[in-house]
Amino acid sequence: MTKAIMLQGTGSDVGKTVLVAGLCRLAANRGLQVRPFKPQNMSNNAAVADDGGEIGRAQWLQSMAARVPSSVHMNPVLLKPQSDVGSQIIVQGKVWGQAKGRDYQRLKPQLLDYVTESFHRIARGADLVIVEGAGSPAEINLRPGDIANMGFATRAGVPVVLVGDIDRGGVIASLVGTHTILSDEDRGMISGYIINKFRGDVSLFDDGIAAVGRFTGWSCFGVVPWLKATARLPAEDSVALERLARGKAGALKIAVPVLPRIANFDDLDPLLAEPDVELVFVRAGERLPVDAQLIVLPGSKSTISDLADFRAQGWDADLSAHVRRGGRVIGICGGYQMLGRMVRDPMGIEGSVHEIEGLGLLEVETVMDAEKTVRNSVAVSAETGEPLSGYQIHLGMTEGADRVRPFAIVDGEPDGAISGDGRIAGTYLHGLFASDGYRARLLASLGLTGRSHNYRAGVEQALDEVAAELETHLDKRWLDSLLSPQD
Repeated sequence: MTKAIMLQGTGSDVGKTVLVAGLCRLAANRGLQVRPFKPQNMSNNAAVADDGGEIGRAQWLQSMAARVPSSVHMNPVLLKPQSDVGSQIIVQGKVWGQAKGRDYQRLKPQLLDYVTESFHRIARGADLVIVEGAGSPAEINLRPGDIANMGFATRAGVPVVLVGDIDRGGVIASLVGTHTILSDEDRGMISGYIINKFRGDVSLFDDGIAAVGRFTGWSCFGVVPWLKATARLPAEDSVALERLARGKAGALKIAVPVLPRIANFDDLDPLLAEPDVELVFVRAGERLPVDAQLIVLPGSKSTISDLADFRAQGWDADLSAHVRRGGRVIGICGGYQMLGRMVRDPMGIEGSVHEIEGLGLLEVETVMDAEKTVRNSVAVSAETGEPLSGYQIHLGMTEGADRVRPFAIVDGEPDGAISGDGRIAGTYLHGLFASDGYRARLLASLGLTGRSHNYRAGVEQALDEVAAELETHLDKRWLDSLLSPQD
C-alpha cells in the first residue's frame, strides 16, 4: 500500500517546493520509490514531461529529485496566466480551455476528478507520494470546490503537514491563525507542522514551539534552517523572481528585462550560476544598462501584451541603442517573436489586440495559431553542430528572410533566426543555456574566458545537500516513520 503525505503552507512561497524536492531525494536515497504530486499549480514556468505534455517546472525538478521520469500526472492541473483572457488551463498535460476567476471556480468539481485520477496513477507502484499544496488552506474564501489544498486532502485521505516560514516574521500567528480559521474537518487533517527558513540558534525558538503546541495541540516535526543550497536550484515562479538581486559584480554583464507575463525564466538559471557573470534583472521603471554585453529577451505567455509593455517602458529605444553600440541580443520563444517585424494574432488567441509591430531586429514575422507545440527536443547548434539541451512550448509560426540563418537544428528542422551581422539571434528552444558547451562558447564570444561549470551536476549536488539538511533537522522519529516501508 502506498503512503502519502501533503505539505501545505501558511502562505505562498514558504518553501514547500524545496521541502518536497528534498524529501523526494531523501526517500530516493533510502531506496524508496517516491513520486511528487501537486494537484494544481499556477505558473508560467512550465516543463515538458517525459511522457509528453506540460507540467510546472517545480514538479519537473521534484521528479529529478526523486530520480524518476516526470509525468503529466504529477501536476494534473496547471494554470498559466495570460493577459485579458484569464488563465490557460492545462489538464493532464494538454490545453483544456481558458477561464477567468469566477468561471474557473465553477470548473473545479470537474477538475477534481482529473486530479484524483492522476493521483491514483502516480501512487500506483510507488512506496511514497509527497504532495505539495498551493497557497494556503487558510484562504477559506476559496475552500468551496477547492482542489489544491484541503479539498484534495480530504478527498484522497492524505494527512497534512503545515509549513510556516519564520524568515518573513509572524510564523506563530500564521500557524495559530490557520488552526483557528479552519473547519473541524480540515483541522483534523493536520498531523503537525514544520518551521522553515530559520536563521540562527534553533534553541531560541523552543518557547515558540511550546506556544504553538499550547494553542493548537500540533507537534513540531522540525525546524529547518535557511538552506543556502536552494540558491542553486531553479526558481519556481515570479514570486521568487521578484526576490532575485541585481546579481553579483562580474566580468560580464547580461541584462534581462522582466516582462509582466514572463515565462520559463528558469532558462536564465545557468547564467545566474556562472561565477563571473553579473545577471541583471531590469524591472519596470529602470533602464536597460548601457554596459551590458548581452541582452536576453525571455519567454512570454502573452507576446503581444508584453511587447506593448516593453515599449511603454522605453526599452525599445534602450535596445536599439544597445545594438548600435555593438551589443548582442538573444530572444527565446516569445522574446524571439518580439525581435521580428510583426506579430499577428488573427484568431485573438492571446487577447483583443490582433497585431503589433515588432522590434524589427530580425527579418521575420510571427503568426499565432491555435496549435500549440509542446515537446522535448533533440537539437544541435546550426553554427557548430554541438548538442543543445532543450524543449519547446509555444504558439505561432515564425518565417522570414533571416530564417536562412537558423539558430539551431531542432528535431531535424531549422529553428530560429540570426541577423546578417550575427549579433541578433532568436530561437524557440527553451533550456539552451543549460547546455554547458554552448554556454561556455557564448560567454567566450562575449569576452569571458575560463572554464564554465557543469550546471546539471550543480543542481544534483544542491538536491543532495537539501536532503542532507532535512535529515539533520527534521524530527528523526517522524522522518523514519514516513520513510519506512509500508507494511
